Amino acid sequence: MDKVYDIAIVGAGPAGIGTAIESYIFGIKDILLIEKADNHSATIRTFYKDNKRVDKDWMGQKVECEGRIVFMDGTKETTLDLFDRLLDKHKVETAFNTEVEKVEKKGDIFEISTTNNETFKARNVVIAIGKMGKPNKPSYKIPPSIKQFVNFNLDKCSKGEKVLVVGGGNSAAEYAYFLADTNDVTLNYRRDKFTRLNPENLRIVEEYAKKGKLRLKMGVDIESLESEHGKPKVNFTDGTSEVYDRIIYAIGGTTPTEFLKKCGIELTGKKVEVDENYQTKTPGLYAAGDIVTETGGSIAIALNHGYAIAKHIASTLQPSES
Repeated sequence: MDKVYDIAIVGAGPAGIGTAIESYIFGIKDILLIEKADNHSATIRTFYKDNKRVDKDWMGQKVECEGRIVFMDGTKETTLDLFDRLLDKHKVETAFNTEVEKVEKKGDIFEISTTNNETFKARNVVIAIGKMGKPNKPSYKIPPSIKQFVNFNLDKCSKGEKVLVVGGGNSAAEYAYFLADTNDVTLNYRRDKFTRLNPENLRIVEEYAKKGKLRLKMGVDIESLESEHGKPKVNFTDGTSEVYDRIIYAIGGTTPTEFLKKCGIELTGKKVEVDENYQTKTPGLYAAGDIVTETGGSIAIALNHGYAIAKHIASTLQPSES
C-alpha cells in the first residue's frame, strides 16, 4: 500500500479511540485505527459484565478530562455508545479483524505488518493495545480435559452452576456477585482481605457474604487443578479440595512484552518507557493506555493520553500535512 497515514493507531480501546478522535479534531487528515477484534473496545465488551458501572475517577483516581471528549460516570453500555457516536461523527478510518505483527521504522516512515500479510505505512504510530486483551493465567497446569470449564470472562456461564471465581480485584468481585444471584458461587482470593476493591464493590461483596448468597474463601491459594468425572477439582493450599462446574479467573492482565519488543519498544519493569508526550525512545512511536501506567484500567486517563499524543503529533506535522 502506497498511502502514508499521518497516524496509525494500534488498538481500538479508549486510548486508541481517544488518540484518533483528538487527532481528527486537531485537523490531522489521514488517521487509521487498527484493531484485531471485529469491533472497537473489545476488552470492555468481553470482560465487563452487562450494566457494569464505569467510573470516570476509577479506583479513586481523581481525573480531569484534558481533551475534547467529555467522559462521565456511566455503564458499560453508555461507554460503548459514546465511542460509537464519536467514531461515527468523525468518520475515522478503521481496519477491524486486523492483527498487527510488528512495527518497523524505515527512514522517516513506519511500516506496520499484519498477520493478514497487509502492510500499512504511517509517519507516526501509537501503540494502544492495553493489558486485559491478554489476561493473566495461573502458573499451575490446567488439564486439557477441563479447559472448557475454565474461563477468563462470563461468556460461557449458565444459571444453576457451582462456580469458583478467582481473584481479588473489581472484575472478580463483580463477576462473583453478578453470578451469585443465579448460581452457587465462591470467591477465592489468596490474601486475607480485599485491598483493591472500590467501596461499592466491597459493600456488595460483604452484603452478599453476610446474607449467605456468596461464599468467601480468603487467605487461601490454589495449589493445583485436576479432573474428577470430567469436572474441575480444585486443590487448595489449606489441604481442602472441592469440585466445581466452572472456574472463572479474574487475575489481571499481562503486558504484551514480546509484541512490544518486535516494535522496538523498551520497558521499565512492566511499563513502557515514554516521555511527557507519551513518545517512546523512537521518534514518532508513541504508547498509550495501561501499558504506560502502574495501575491501569482508567478510561479517563487513557483518553488524556490520546489527547496529549494527538496534540504533540499535530505540532510536529508540517502545515501542508495537517
